[in-house]
Amino acid sequence: MSQAYQYTQKLHPGSPFPDIQVTLPDGSTRPLAQANNDQRWQLVLVYRGRHCPLCTRYLNELEQFKDKLAAIRVDIVAVSGDSLAQLQSHSEQLDVSFELGYGLSLEQMKTLGLFISDPRSAHETDHPFAEPGLFVVNEAGNIQVTDISNNPFVRPDLTSLANGLAWIRDPDNNYPIRGMHR
Repeated sequence: MSQAYQYTQKLHPGSPFPDIQVTLPDGSTRPLAQANNDQRWQLVLVYRGRHCPLCTRYLNELEQFKDKLAAIRVDIVAVSGDSLAQLQSHSEQLDVSFELGYGLSLEQMKTLGLFISDPRSAHETDHPFAEPGLFVVNEAGNIQVTDISNNPFVRPDLTSLANGLAWIRDPDNNYPIRGMHR
């Protein structure tokens, strides 16, 4: 029996990061990633949602790297497809000071080239959700680093990520965007 497969379209390193607005808990919106005038980069973390204990742990661990990332001019924003109520409930388990967005749509997940899963049951969550994705967007608004996974068990090691970004950001290393061949 043959099975038809649908393939996700991946964002390529060096290409512009999509113009996606994310909603914050106060109801305001902001670009998911945007270059600014002080040469800052943006680390965009897409997480599965409140139902994922591995996401909770990863977000809390990422908070421990916030100062190191800020020192190399990398800001953090995290987003999921959860509702505002789910994010508010999840926030009780989180100890983070970086921005958290909610309501990432299926279309936005597809635009980001993320893997999308259906919940195993209503107990897990009430909507399809994105599997983990991480993007680092440089000051030009282009993708410098990307990592996506089809499950919650495979994510970048945060120590390696922070150290690697520090090395990349050091102008003496003149390190180019990697993975440019399509």
